[in-house]
Amino acid sequence: QVQLAESGGGLVQAGGSLRLSCAASGRTVSTFRTYAMGWFRQAPGKEREFVASVSRGGDNTMYADSVKGRFTISRDNAEKTVYLQMHSLKPEDTAVYYCNTRPRPVWSWGQGTPVTVSS
Repeated sequence: QVQLAESGGGLVQAGGSLRLSCAASGRTVSTFRTYAMGWFRQAPGKEREFVASVSRGGDNTMYADSVKGRFTISRDNAEKTVYLQMHSLKPEDTAVYYCNTRPRPVWSWGQGTPVTVSS
């Protein structure tokens, strides 16, 4: 099993930046490098949605249209960690952010890290 622990969220003003981290751990964490990874978010009262993904080797990335040009996903396979650098944050980015495998979530969801963007 693999456990996911997201961190780095917080309260920020519109236009600000945050860097989120997602650390994988557990007995089978050596499989981390065999999966593409993604960031997802869930705003209050809404469904969880895709934000960004990164390929197994880190060389290919994809983004939701709503964050393209503002967010950057990356990974460190040696550290078994995925990052999400967020710039030019908007109030509509307010949500709890999660990571998991892509294209389908294989591991149990972590607690997520909340991001609140004030206008």
